[in-house]
Amino acid sequence: MEPEHYFPSPSLLLTRWWTTETVAVVTGGNKGIGFALVKRFAELGVSVVLTARNKQRGEAAVETLREEGFGDYVHFLLLDVSDPVSVSTFASSFKTKFGSTLDILVNNAGVSYNELEENSVDHAESVMKTNFYGPKLLIQALLPLFRRSSSSITRVLNVSSRLGSLDKVRNAEIRAVLEREELMEEEIEGVVGMFLRDVREGRWKKEGWPSYWTEYAVSKVALNAYSRVLAKRYSYEGSGLSVNCFCPGFTQTSMTKGKGTHTAEAAAACAATLALLPPHLLPTGKFFSLGRAATFLNATSKL
Repeated sequence: MEPEHYFPSPSLLLTRWWTTETVAVVTGGNKGIGFALVKRFAELGVSVVLTARNKQRGEAAVETLREEGFGDYVHFLLLDVSDPVSVSTFASSFKTKFGSTLDILVNNAGVSYNELEENSVDHAESVMKTNFYGPKLLIQALLPLFRRSSSSITRVLNVSSRLGSLDKVRNAEIRAVLEREELMEEEIEGVVGMFLRDVREGRWKKEGWPSYWTEYAVSKVALNAYSRVLAKRYSYEGSGLSVNCFCPGFTQTSMTKGKGTHTAEAAAACAATLALLPPHLLPTGKFFSLGRAATFLNATSKL
């Protein structure tokens, strides 16, 4: 199905379902889109946990926001999503501080080691740990801590990329696996393992993997697929969990060396709108992508 133009109007935020007790977590929140999103949530009166893998940078980011008047809404917890021990420690720290009150999880933390026109796979293992396994482990660790409420829906928004679209996978057999209606987590991990094996054995270029930013693209292919599996698993009426993906487009961040068609603030504003959609308008299993001029979102019918 072709993507349809979709832009949730900022006026939808006037349908305020959240309170100051609503709690969000934003990973990789010390800079770029993550920092801008933490700030936007705080502006809207959402209590938000900024996470960073570097304690000093995370605390400095929170201090900046406190100086801007958001001290009542912003908190910091250390988290390196690529480290399973750190993920477990974070979940324990969150439970101690907030209890089972998580309403919104935005998996924003991500890495790419390539310049815009480079395509090395020297860091494939690290990219998979951060961009795919990290969000997956974090979701699993935090699931017991999501707030259970009959009046609202808990939300997972995974920051992804159009580079992870299935049409970027040129290997028809791999694409067929990922397109299966009954796709399972184990099959996604099998595809990731196959890619890493092809990298180790030096044959990744000829095996039909995405041709641009290959290691990053494969990590997002896997994240999109996992999001689809989760969305389907929790799509049954009464589950109270929405899972969507969001591509911020070509955004001016450190990953793009400041190049891009729009600012991190513009991307974060759209992400916040999606994360805060009123329950009756909140979809699940969707892939949203920000348009070139940051004036519209494309929404595919499914991930």
